Amino acid sequence: MDMPFIFADGLSKNFDRLPVLRDVSFSIARGEILGLVGRQGAGKSTLFHLLNGVMPPSSGTIYVDGIARRFTNRNQAQKLGIETIYQISSPIDQFNSGNPFLYDHDFRNETTRRTSGLVEQFDVIENIMLGREIRKMDTLGVIDWDRMTRSAIQLLEEFDLPRELIHARVRNLTDEQRQLLTVARAFYRPCRLLLLDDIIPALSFERQKILMAKIKEIASRGTSVIISSDDLTHLFTVTDRILVLYEGRLVADRRTSESVPRDIVELIVGSSRREQVTPLIWALESYHNAQQQAEELRKTQVTLQESLEARTSLNRKLFDYLENQVDALDQLNAALQATQRRLITEREDERKALAREIHDQVIQDLLSFNYRLEEIENSESSPTLQQNLGTIRQGIRDVVSGLRQICSDLRPPTIDHHGLSAAIDSMAHEWSERNSIPIQVEIDPALGRLPETIELSVFRIVQEGLNNIRKHADASRVRLSLQRTPSASLLVRLEDDGHGLAVPADLSSLAANKHFGLVGISERVALLRGTMNIESSRGNGMILQVEIPSPHPLVTA
Repeated sequence: MDMPFIFADGLSKNFDRLPVLRDVSFSIARGEILGLVGRQGAGKSTLFHLLNGVMPPSSGTIYVDGIARRFTNRNQAQKLGIETIYQISSPIDQFNSGNPFLYDHDFRNETTRRTSGLVEQFDVIENIMLGREIRKMDTLGVIDWDRMTRSAIQLLEEFDLPRELIHARVRNLTDEQRQLLTVARAFYRPCRLLLLDDIIPALSFERQKILMAKIKEIASRGTSVIISSDDLTHLFTVTDRILVLYEGRLVADRRTSESVPRDIVELIVGSSRREQVTPLIWALESYHNAQQQAEELRKTQVTLQESLEARTSLNRKLFDYLENQVDALDQLNAALQATQRRLITEREDERKALAREIHDQVIQDLLSFNYRLEEIENSESSPTLQQNLGTIRQGIRDVVSGLRQICSDLRPPTIDHHGLSAAIDSMAHEWSERNSIPIQVEIDPALGRLPETIELSVFRIVQEGLNNIRKHADASRVRLSLQRTPSASLLVRLEDDGHGLAVPADLSSLAANKHFGLVGISERVALLRGTMNIESSRGNGMILQVEIPSPHPLVTA
């Protein structure tokens, strides 16, 4: 059987006549991880003080590599590779100070702060490297700040701390950052035995996981670790054995794989009675759950305070899953919008091509036939035949007029040659003449030319709005306004004095009632990332207002 790295034989410690530790014996092998648990006052911190040389034992012996050692100070223990990380402070100490089951604060408060090794007026890099500075070999021992900076940054990043922190003064750090600084110091130079004295509560849940992973990593390289903690969830995850102290005595040395949390809790409280064990089980589980919930709250606050930490593992997975779903929906929505834009563009191109075909072929052919009929009419001597030819020619002119209106609706030539303002004005007056409804048109004279897609979309919005009034409003007058807002957005406002709609408008019910114009308008507005608002009341008409964000005019030479 291999010789243990550390063997504590019958360690005891008395303060005056008060026994704190009584005949504690245990061993730890190289690369082994032990958990140390017990109620407040059980002697956990005192045991650490004996192992790291802060105080000598009243009786008993500590063997290192089989050799008896009697430490009178920490330096002697450190020379043999024994390092300790104490708890700097914890935001929940005040809460736990009255709970005899959760935390062991015996003989530690001021000693812990004095032995943390942090120098308040130094910055982070100086504290990490204090006494362990890297020096240049060819310049008589001058400090190599470049190498020290790189090493410090690597350590900070391993514990999820920003690299900019290396130049911060220790006195300006948060409690968690100070605690992580003591951890980074210990991990900078590999030791043989690392003692962690209840530091887990001072860390966020996410960094607790990082610490557990780092402990496993250094153990795999041969470093022994003893973790004093009341978080059984972490201890059962990372340790090989668990030591239980009760009233200064070692009452159990259990292999973690052969134990369950309830067994350990019974040993901590010194009883298997349900009324004593169950509340503590509940307290330990609630504490662990509370940590997870606290991390969730921190994540919620991250938009307000960027310095707070990440979610718990479960919430992180849920958040990532929801984030992926949102990204997928955003991509799908973007694809649908791109498809709809392409369809609208293709539809406009088809309208333009159809308008050109009607104008260049059908209308021109009809005009040619009309001209030939006119020649026949002029050469014909029969009054009856002349009258009939005149009637046919008038019919052809009416058809040509109707076709020209269709061409204008399909693709108004005015918008291509003169822009949106002229096209809107022309369409509005033609609509007024056809439907015998007076319309007041107000267009911002400084509107200018806009990108083709915006001009066509706004034209179609107004066109659909006027058609909707013609079909459903029973209006006697209309007011159309096209203006710039102070924020440079484009505001389209269409008012009528018809019978109005129920508000708020339900687009699905509007579609069912064949108000397809408003549905089409809403789709175009959404594609332009604009807003649509309907104000209406029964018998008092309707106001349709559309705002398109910042469509900047085109710069023309």
